[in-house]
Amino acid sequence: MKESDLTTEPIGQNLIKLISNVCFSVFVFTVLIFTVIAVTYQPPDPWLESAPALTKLLTQTENATFKIDGSMLKTGEDIASSPVSPPANSTQVTEATIEKSEEKIGNMTVMKSSTDCDDDLKIVNCSDPRVLVAVERFNLKVFKSIVFLDYETPVNGSKPDECDVSWRFRNKKEKSWRRYRDFRRFKFGFGENCTYKVFHTSGWHSGVNARRPRVRPSSARGARGGGGGGGDPEINDTIATLGSQSNFRRGKYLYYSRGGDYCKGMNQYMWSFLCGLGEAMYLNRTFVMDLSLCLSASYSSKGKDEEGKDFRYYFDFEHLKETASIVEEGEFLRDWKKWNRSHKRKVPVRKVKTHRVSPLQLSKDKSTIIWRQFDSPEPENYWYRVCEGQASKYVERPWHALWKSKRLMNIVSEISGKMDWDFDAVHVVRGEKAQNKKLWPHLDADTWPDAILNKLKGIVQVWRNLYIATNEPFYNYFDKLRSQYKVHLLDDYSYLWGNKSEWYNETSLLNNGKPVEFDGYMRVAVDTEVFYRGKTRVETFYNLTTDCKDGINTC
Repeated sequence: MKESDLTTEPIGQNLIKLISNVCFSVFVFTVLIFTVIAVTYQPPDPWLESAPALTKLLTQTENATFKIDGSMLKTGEDIASSPVSPPANSTQVTEATIEKSEEKIGNMTVMKSSTDCDDDLKIVNCSDPRVLVAVERFNLKVFKSIVFLDYETPVNGSKPDECDVSWRFRNKKEKSWRRYRDFRRFKFGFGENCTYKVFHTSGWHSGVNARRPRVRPSSARGARGGGGGGGDPEINDTIATLGSQSNFRRGKYLYYSRGGDYCKGMNQYMWSFLCGLGEAMYLNRTFVMDLSLCLSASYSSKGKDEEGKDFRYYFDFEHLKETASIVEEGEFLRDWKKWNRSHKRKVPVRKVKTHRVSPLQLSKDKSTIIWRQFDSPEPENYWYRVCEGQASKYVERPWHALWKSKRLMNIVSEISGKMDWDFDAVHVVRGEKAQNKKLWPHLDADTWPDAILNKLKGIVQVWRNLYIATNEPFYNYFDKLRSQYKVHLLDDYSYLWGNKSEWYNETSLLNNGKPVEFDGYMRVAVDTEVFYRGKTRVETFYNLTTDCKDGINTC
């Protein structure tokens, strides 16, 4: 027995040790797996696609170039989780503010006698405060998708019972706090107790007597000026200067040389630009930005890439200046050269030749200028590569800083206002996708006018205003829908960017007096925003067809 015990005891101990080693190995392996996941995990960025979808997209496409569907274009004002806070000095007209106005009016005005309400003696005093109160109540009741910010005193219309009224507003579906202007003509009568009552209002911008007088733009302002002119006085996208040389030397800058993103699609431009801006914010530096863009051939009517496009045609430069520390490249290079010419001690510069140098490695660099140079072949020279991998944990893209141009958004408001903010919208994707039967076998048939009409019958009421956002080039393609709906297409409003429009004058001013083409990107940007303002929105890949948005087996 003793010999047996002696022989079995080591076996039992070895078995215990073996089990312990296996358990420990499993534990170490589990910790290793979680460590790898923690290191490689990239939190999603609030963009059109999730982070995994973007990773898949970039690794599967040629030269890691974005091939995202460009028929809808989102920027910061579209993807914000909640509306931006209003400015401190902003006001909003509500039932409560109207009641306060009525209290202030009180006995200040003498009530009309009953004879004043006779049909033969109806004369409306547009300067009477009660006229404005009647307009405010009417607008709140009729235009429920609008936030009214402030009104100007009504003025006389063309007839004794008409007044023209101007106000500023914002749309509830727009998450920015940009203000727009409308002025309409109202027809008045008298209600109970001889109070003013709105009987009718004319359409968008019909109250021409209440319109602010236009100021002729000065030709001396040039491309480095901009803003104001003969159009929207609230646009200020002038290029600020750095000031004295001492201000330049005290600054800290992040400068990106032009890389492989140049002349790529606008989605890739935004993804890369916001990477650079996000790194500058992380490093607490001023971002040096080039206002000159290259429009990809996919948006060009010439069928080729177009250089020399101004950032301000497409994006809100004023808002960008307010939310981020930026300097225009030309001003920056000019001041840099001035400093080096007039001082023996040159400006300290750290040149970074690869995106593999992470922002974390540059966080303690004391150089005045960190200069990222993107000289490698594609796709190593894409700006967004800086924000990949570990960098995604601490560099966030500031989507809140990038809004669409106010000039484009003014066109969006004009189109929506022409439909009295009461319309439905359908997004119809055709173009190359409809022709590619291998990836989208049903799309062409499902976006045929008869098929669209059958789908819409169960979603949109007949004879509603229907805005169609589409890349279909043939204007009459949707004529069949006109038998059931009041169809509106972007080309119906081409006068808004024609050679007599405010947009035309203002963009020409930015372009040294030369006309600017309303290009493909601008068209898609406006289409996108009008579509978002529809009360009922019908999407191609969610409502019209069973095909997947990115092709077969990608749903």
